[in-house]
Amino acid sequence: MWQRSVCVGLLALALGYLCLLGPELPHSALRHLSASLLGGLRRARSLEGRMVAAWQAAIVRPARGWARVAVGVNACVDVVLSGVKLLEALGLEPGDGKNHAVLNSRQDLKEAFAHFMEKGAAAERFFSDAESFHHIAQTASEYPGAQLYVGGNAALIGQKLATNPDLKILLCGPVGPKLHELLDDNVVVPPESMQERDEFHLILEYQAGEEWGQVRAPNANRFIFSHDLSNGALNMLEVFVSSLDEFQPDLVVLSGLHMMEGQSKEMRQRRLMEVFPLVNSIGLNEQELLFLTQSASGPHASLASWTGVPDVGVVSDILFWILKEHGKTAERASDLTRIHFHTLAYHILVTVDGYWGNQVAAVAAGARAAGTQACATETIDTSKVFLKAPLEFVTSQIEAPSKISLNPDEPVVHWHREGISFHFTPVLVCKDPVRTVGLGDAISAEGLLYSEVYPQ
Repeated sequence: MWQRSVCVGLLALALGYLCLLGPELPHSALRHLSASLLGGLRRARSLEGRMVAAWQAAIVRPARGWARVAVGVNACVDVVLSGVKLLEALGLEPGDGKNHAVLNSRQDLKEAFAHFMEKGAAAERFFSDAESFHHIAQTASEYPGAQLYVGGNAALIGQKLATNPDLKILLCGPVGPKLHELLDDNVVVPPESMQERDEFHLILEYQAGEEWGQVRAPNANRFIFSHDLSNGALNMLEVFVSSLDEFQPDLVVLSGLHMMEGQSKEMRQRRLMEVFPLVNSIGLNEQELLFLTQSASGPHASLASWTGVPDVGVVSDILFWILKEHGKTAERASDLTRIHFHTLAYHILVTVDGYWGNQVAAVAAGARAAGTQACATETIDTSKVFLKAPLEFVTSQIEAPSKISLNPDEPVVHWHREGISFHFTPVLVCKDPVRTVGLGDAISAEGLLYSEVYPQ
């Protein structure tokens, strides 16, 4: 790194001497030397710095943006605190760990927490006893040092969009008094969406090397539990739909469908069919993409799991298949024309031609949001992030691919395949992430904010 600095310093010094000692030097020569100096400066900047500068130039508002956005339907309060300190405050003594699929008591909570803390593994469980859970939640929320945040995908998306003063946001979900207090003033909650008691999700953190009795955590992680019935059954879906006529949104964002995991197959299918035929755009990560292709026998369905950074060509094949086989066509009832894929190292926006615009800005804005939120900074601090994406990749592992070499000065790459456009950009990964909860929601919200839908 120091060699680059010396070279740039010498260039500047030489140019200064020429200007001082050679006042009659032709302007063309000075222009050439200035250009050489600027080129040296550009080369001396880090890859991360060059990418941030290119994103900033690319992120422009769409010609036709959104004015009113309705978001639903899962919402809660995330309570983040030390797991060991909460269990001590509840009077629970350390002991042997044991896994429980469902937590029926404080004893189950103690054993499950110890089990996963000893492994250093993340886990999420349902606490079945309502009254016992609400007492634990009250103790947790009032504990000194506990941090209370807006939680639930829909509420997080609404909160992120509400930072734009030009947008009016409607949020439908189970909103209790504490969540209502935490929400931005720009978020409107219909009276029918309000409830007397908040849905709390307790996030019990532990640090690497932290001890509780005989248990010692090998690494930092968290154990999450809740007694959340409203979100699990999408109870606010009807309220959400009935609120749309009065609010008249330009954009409707529906989230929280994954909360139905505990419901019957028939109930899940019925709920999904009530909304899926109307969807224009979906956002998903690498695990969700793999589950989708495995469940529907799509391309690369035999892949059991990702190893390291998901292969761009494999991801591209699956995304192409989704839109080609299940996206909007003249013969198909589907309205799906856009997918925003995000993984730790990169993002891809895929669109059916003729329906969406400003996608260079949208994918760059999503990547910028990932770099700022994870590090909890207003702008990307290049000293706190690093480039993890491949600098070279192929666009398909099935068809004759194009090979792409990434240019940090033009980090948004575009390619085309049978009427479907791909926009790729790397992500600058936070070295020491501060807050990752809701990161995917922030990415999807920012990408939508900068997207433009063409009138049909």
